[in-house]
Amino acid sequence: DQEGKFRDRLPVQYKIEIALQPDQWTTVATHKDRLPYDKNAVAAVVEYDFSQVAAAKRSLLEESVVQLQSLRQQMTHLSKSQVVYAGTFTTPPAIFRLYRGDPQAPREQMKPDAIEILGSLGLASDAPEKQRRERLGKWIVAPENPLTARVIVNRIWQHCFGIGIVDTPSDFGAAGTSPTHPALLDYLACELRENQWSLKHIHRLILESATFRQVSTPRTKALKKDGDSRYLWRFPPRRLEAEAIRDSILAVSGVLDLRRGGPGFSGFEVEMENVRHYFPIEQYGPEHWRRMIYQTKVRQEQDGVFGVFDCPDASQVVAKRSRSTTPLQALNLLNSKFVIQQSQIMSERLIVEDPESVSGQIRAAYVYFYARKPTLDEVKDSKRFIEQYGLAAFCRVLFNSNEFLFVQ
Repeated sequence: DQEGKFRDRLPVQYKIEIALQPDQWTTVATHKDRLPYDKNAVAAVVEYDFSQVAAAKRSLLEESVVQLQSLRQQMTHLSKSQVVYAGTFTTPPAIFRLYRGDPQAPREQMKPDAIEILGSLGLASDAPEKQRRERLGKWIVAPENPLTARVIVNRIWQHCFGIGIVDTPSDFGAAGTSPTHPALLDYLACELRENQWSLKHIHRLILESATFRQVSTPRTKALKKDGDSRYLWRFPPRRLEAEAIRDSILAVSGVLDLRRGGPGFSGFEVEMENVRHYFPIEQYGPEHWRRMIYQTKVRQEQDGVFGVFDCPDASQVVAKRSRSTTPLQALNLLNSKFVIQQSQIMSERLIVEDPESVSGQIRAAYVYFYARKPTLDEVKDSKRFIEQYGLAAFCRVLFNSNEFLFVQ
């Protein structure tokens, strides 16, 4: 269309021909050569057209195409095979004291040992690596070194209550905060050491305590003196972490995959150019319904739905997560395809539970979501909502409720 007569039209079927001699036109391209928009249909497209090639060369080219396709299939198969990581162990090189930290100015050779001000491991300079590692491990958990046990039980306490007895879990030194209950911290540390460093024992001890089983109901006088509940006059209410929110949604819907171990799953689609580009997935299936701890981490990338819930990416080491409240968190939980899908699955589960009665479906939902029965007013309001918006929308509202998202 060199004259521009058909600029308002889009050619759908076309043929391009060239001629080296008059009246000797050769087709070099047609609309059939274009790749379809659907990526799944690419394999059905004829990649090469040898109709204009001499018969003698055509068979050779067709054989080459068959070999090429076979090699591509082999590459695809090999790329999906199990990956093996192997290490080559060598004797560590000698370490020297560097004069003023200058690597170009080594001084006397240093032997492997603990930090001098904290004591010595009592090892010979030529001690084998296995012996050095064993001695270091025993030194870390030695009875005269209470710091290890204190740090561990403080981390466990932090996961149970949202904040540790020491508010700086990665700094018990002069720059850290003082423990609110030092005697309690030492008691738990002793319990850990005296029970063969059993983390389950400490968990059971905390969860069975009267402190953990307190209600979260506030009291005016106590709030004025200790608004953050640091002195544990009530159970401090807190929002669940990103992983716990996602796993709870899957558990309530009845699709959480509890398999332990094995390969993880990816929450991203990868596109290769010069570098890898990661895009959060839009479609979720059973392969994505494992616990979030099995989701592969990508540095400087966040999960498309739950990354906004203060979930650090893999490039950071975070001993204590921040706790923010942003509009994006509410939007993700309300409108994300993941939550909409799980709301539909949950509604189907409730229909199977009680196919005849809406009130029965509401009561079952409250038991699944909140582990309690609904009040008469809640049943009445829920029934009115379901009649107007449907059961799936009702489940989506419950997924977004504070009672579901908060520990209290």
